[in-house]
Formats: sequence, C-alpha cells, structure tokens
Amino acid sequence: MSVELPERDGDGYLRDMNDWTPEIARAMAAEDGIDLDDEKWNQIVKAREYYDTEMVVPPIRKFSKFIGEDQKKLFKIWRTGPMKPITKYGGLPKPTGCV
Repeated sequence: MSVELPERDGDGYLRDMNDWTPEIARAMAAEDGIDLDDEKWNQIVKAREYYDTEMVVPPIRKFSKFIGEDQKKLFKIWRTGPMKPITKYGGLPKPTGCV
C-alpha cells in the first residue's frame, strides 16, 4: 500500500499540520529509513498530546519529564536530537532552540 505524502518543507516537515495521519507519519519515516517501533510511536503520540494541551513543541527536558524517560535514553533511541524526528513524524511544528 502506497501513501501519497502531502506537501512538505525542505526539512521534510508537513506544511499543513492538518494533513497528518498515522499512515502519513509511517510513510514519512519509511522514506527516511526510520522504523517507528512501538517505543518511538508512543513518544510521537505523547508529543502530539503535549502539543494539543500546551500548543507548543516541548524542549527535550520538558518532554523527557512529561513522558517519564531519561533524556539520554531518548537520544540513544533516536540516534539524533530526538525532538526533530518526533515532531517531524508527529506532524508538529519544527522545534526551536537546542534539541
């Protein structure tokens, strides 16, 4: 099954957050060679919950506290600054500041 990806910016983020669906998230990750296992998927869902409540992308410190996970573990899981892929595949705005 092929999912048609909506318009994205130069960094791969959705131009319109309303285009996001779980299927689109998984297709975006697959295109980037990223496997969204259950642990990563749960973090994406939690980031979306945080955004829905606070209307802002959380910095890594707040997010790790929000989900009860050590920051170092998040970096190890994602092998990069975790908020970038979490927000990208979560259909959220790009994080600001150091991530």
